[in-house]
Amino acid sequence: MSPSAGLAVVGKPLAKVDAAAKATGQAKYADDLVLPGMLWGRILRSVHPHAAIESIDASQALAVPGVTAVLTGKDLPEKYGILPVSQDETAFATDRARYAGEAVAAVAATSPEAADEALRRIRVVYRPLEKVTDIDDALGMKGPAIHAESDGNVQKRVNLEFGDVERGFKEADHIREDDFFYAGSNHAALEEHTAVASYGTDGRLTVWSSTQVPHYLHRTLERVLGLPAGRIRVIAPTIGGGFGAKTDIFSHELAAGKLSMVTGRPVKITCTREEVFYLHRGRHPVRIHVRTGFKRNGKITAMHLKAILDGGAYGSYGVATTYYVGALIPATYRIPSYKFEGARVFTNKPPCGPKRGHGTPQPRFAVECHLDKAAGELGIDPVDLRLKNSVTPFSTTANHLRITSCGLEECVERVVKASRFREKRGRLGAGRGVGFAVSSYISGAGLPIYWNDLPHSSAQVRLDRGGGVTVYCGATDIGQGSTSTLAYLAAETLGVSVSDVTVVTADTDLTPVDLGSYSSRVTFMAGNAVLQAATRARDLVLRSAAKELKVAPAGLVARAGRVHCRGDPQKRLSWVQAVRGAEARFGPIAASGSYKPKDLAGPYKGSGVGPSPAYSFSACVAEVSCDRETGMVQVEKVWLAHDIGRALNPLSVEGQIEGGVVMGLGEALMEEQAFRNGFLKSPSLLWYKVPTVMEAPEIHSILVETVDPEGPLGAKEVGQGPLLPVAPAIANAVHDALGIRLDEVPITPDKVLRALKDMTSGGPGRVGPGRFPSFDFGEATRVPSGMSRTSAGRRGSRRRAD
Repeated sequence: MSPSAGLAVVGKPLAKVDAAAKATGQAKYADDLVLPGMLWGRILRSVHPHAAIESIDASQALAVPGVTAVLTGKDLPEKYGILPVSQDETAFATDRARYAGEAVAAVAATSPEAADEALRRIRVVYRPLEKVTDIDDALGMKGPAIHAESDGNVQKRVNLEFGDVERGFKEADHIREDDFFYAGSNHAALEEHTAVASYGTDGRLTVWSSTQVPHYLHRTLERVLGLPAGRIRVIAPTIGGGFGAKTDIFSHELAAGKLSMVTGRPVKITCTREEVFYLHRGRHPVRIHVRTGFKRNGKITAMHLKAILDGGAYGSYGVATTYYVGALIPATYRIPSYKFEGARVFTNKPPCGPKRGHGTPQPRFAVECHLDKAAGELGIDPVDLRLKNSVTPFSTTANHLRITSCGLEECVERVVKASRFREKRGRLGAGRGVGFAVSSYISGAGLPIYWNDLPHSSAQVRLDRGGGVTVYCGATDIGQGSTSTLAYLAAETLGVSVSDVTVVTADTDLTPVDLGSYSSRVTFMAGNAVLQAATRARDLVLRSAAKELKVAPAGLVARAGRVHCRGDPQKRLSWVQAVRGAEARFGPIAASGSYKPKDLAGPYKGSGVGPSPAYSFSACVAEVSCDRETGMVQVEKVWLAHDIGRALNPLSVEGQIEGGVVMGLGEALMEEQAFRNGFLKSPSLLWYKVPTVMEAPEIHSILVETVDPEGPLGAKEVGQGPLLPVAPAIANAVHDALGIRLDEVPITPDKVLRALKDMTSGGPGRVGPGRFPSFDFGEATRVPSGMSRTSAGRRGSRRRAD
């Protein structure tokens, strides 16, 4: 069969994808794909959180009619991992299972029923081992080390100090410290993970997968399956939501590929919702301690942030996540001296990873609640405290992050005015309150996941004789509208209608490399690549038209489907005429473009995490009503202002803001990947609660445009940043309403009632973690503070997080 496929039906309603399209590989979603002779794959998963695997007997499974193959760990022994420093996973558990739900074996059969029966007949002999269920267990070295090569159960230690922190605290007039806990949560994307693989008689493997990172999946398939890269094709069809859940490499993708190679037939594996919870890679549970020094006027003199992350059983993105927990707080506030100590520990739970906001919602919650408390003690309005310390445009942070455009102050001013925060705070009456918080986020990571000097994103633009435009780019659209954004940029540059532009994405045979849909990078990086390619194609057309119209190319404009003289719009060619003339002179018109950020890393080891070509900024006000009798918290209204740089499609920007608000509300009030004795309590959307339209508040989106000098047409990110200030704004609003402090999320009714009871009994009215664990983060790396540097240019040498 021909895999010519993964493109078509883009833009058509799912209901219109007919059987013929499915049969030729043209289904819109991977789960809709049905290929001739296709087999059904299933994965057997561990029923123990931690156990040695004594033996696996698949003989009875192979005897089931219709079963064609069974795979175990010995069939795919090669280790892999998304980060070069964390190559600790195999497609199936080999010596032992490290969490309940880990893949142990896979089968392929002619029907789903036969595959399910085969799983039931596989005999696995386990020897249960003592399990590590949380951070305290990991630090106490309960039981055997989860990975023999690790530092006990500690995967990573970080200790970075920028400037003289001790001196900063000595200069402070007031010092405050607090402890917080942020629970882990799942992405809960509506589309489950799916992979379809087809190994042809020509020795080529095609994999369709609901992945955010087709390029990284392509690399891992090469490594694990032992196929040359040129014989592997990865196609990411339309993705039904990701939020970071599909940025890693998973056993079902590798298993589908290997099963197809073994059987010579296409194989499809679709994970159930329960399996999606086991795949996880969601939000890390994090313990956080914050200590900050202030002058009487509210100016920050120093900050010390400590964090320990519960990483689950494998590395995933965890090393980068650990750095991210500490990296972006200085991107919001001018902190002259800053110290970050962080660690990630292994536990016998599904691996955590990069959920929306990757490592930054947890410290943002802690710092924004902490600053609210400090403002109260200092007698300063919480908004004024933020404004006194907010970063400024074209500056450098203590940890050497380069800030370019920055609309933080405008975001604060506009959201405070729109919500009437100052008038409402403390005056709404019993059980009602408002809360405030701010944040910042990256517009793509400044360095790639693996070391190379290649572009982060590339694109090609081809013009046809009928005036049509085709854009080719490896970027994956996961529902955020990035494909449309690339079309807007090409259309704007070429002066044609968006309807004249077709975008082909995420196919490693057809499209140039883009590193993936993560870190809010697609608009900025793929957008710049498309902009460059479209500009080069346009210049060829203008050069040809200039000869036809007998003017200089600089005197021509491409606009509204025509090429005309700047001073004489009537002296013109139609776009079709201009393209045909250019093809007659230069041959088929096609151009390439690419984007690679400037060298932005700081002068220290670990500075590869945090730098970005631009940062977005957000400010949020939440208004809540709280029931003292039931502990229920209802978020009634949210105002969120976001510095987008330039809104290429204002309606899409508002949609991203609204999505971030609702996801932030879920993490604040209800979502938690909870465990009991090492087992997931609720691997189902029946019990794992996410906000619906019934819980969604009235949302007021405010777009702040600062026009970034390096963004495509001035644009910056909006995919992840708006989520970050929502949870702390809600927690601060609950304090304004009830006088209690909830220093952990989710803020559930039982915690509200406990805090109220504590306050009634004469206590502080607080629910949250106790004292931060005593832990050795290792020797500090001391770096001069970057705040004295104002240049926004190139600094330092490149270094990676490791």
